[in-house]
Amino acid sequence: MAPGKRASQADIAEKLGVSVSTVSRALANEIGISDAVRAEVQRVARQLGYKSKHPPVMGHLDKRALTLVPLNSAMGSLASFYHGIVAGMRAQAEEVGMVLDVRLVNEDMVSLDFIRRQIAKTGANGVILAGIDPDEDIAHWAHETGTAVVLANGTDPLMRFSSVAPANFYGAYQATQRLIDAGHRKILHYTYRHRPTILQRRRGFEAAIAANPGVTGNVVISNEHSSHDLLAALLAGDHDVTAVFCWNDGVAVGMVEALLGQDSPMPAGFSIIGFDDLPIAGMANPRLSTVRVDREALGRGVIRVLTNQLDGEAAIQQLEIGVSLVEGETVHSLD
Repeated sequence: MAPGKRASQADIAEKLGVSVSTVSRALANEIGISDAVRAEVQRVARQLGYKSKHPPVMGHLDKRALTLVPLNSAMGSLASFYHGIVAGMRAQAEEVGMVLDVRLVNEDMVSLDFIRRQIAKTGANGVILAGIDPDEDIAHWAHETGTAVVLANGTDPLMRFSSVAPANFYGAYQATQRLIDAGHRKILHYTYRHRPTILQRRRGFEAAIAANPGVTGNVVISNEHSSHDLLAALLAGDHDVTAVFCWNDGVAVGMVEALLGQDSPMPAGFSIIGFDDLPIAGMANPRLSTVRVDREALGRGVIRVLTNQLDGEAAIQQLEIGVSLVEGETVHSLD
């Protein structure tokens, strides 16, 4: 469509590869048009800025989101994390009249063909990938078809997808600075390689180290060294550090419990801090010091961003949800 030209039903029909009659009937909410086709026509009409004389159809015909949540995360140590995100999404979806179809999936199965099949089954006009990083095929398809896709607890460095995630960089910076403020000058960051969100935590750690002269930081990757290996190395004195910042609470709590059970405990003042503030952090004794992620706020933000896209917003949006320090009992002062 030429710049400045007012969108017509013919423009919508051409983009979708359907007849003008089909577009007209879909916009008029006439019978004989499937929910999926009606939703696609309405989506493209919004995207092109088409002004219809017919009122928009609200509810399930207008906004229906397919939400894919990785099964391993939903059942494993991150179960409460994703439960909170889904709870927030459901509450916000109900408020805006969006139907949310949540499906637990094996992350390895999430291919373009899989998503297409699920959309065909559900009639969804938007897709939410929770903790799932899409591949190039999905990115190309979303761009070519104009399908609204939002990453929940994810981010896309190439800015092909809108996303909502915790403020991972700044949260990690705060966690590291908390250890520095307690007098620690040699700090280890135990992290996980691959996901862009976790990489942001490493960058926050490194930025805090760089901003404090006289402080040194060491990074250990879990893909290369298990927590059991790291613990053994710490007890053997192989790492000259007085504090550890773990990329999540599950690892941090496990390390705290293991250290407490040792016959030869770590030196006085040794500190550990986590990230996420999962329920396990509050159940731990001593209570884990950590960074709190407002998971329900994250879920609500996902629906707001997706709603904007379904209403025609074309700009990629990267929304960060603020985090906060939780003063537990595992950060000790060396001063």
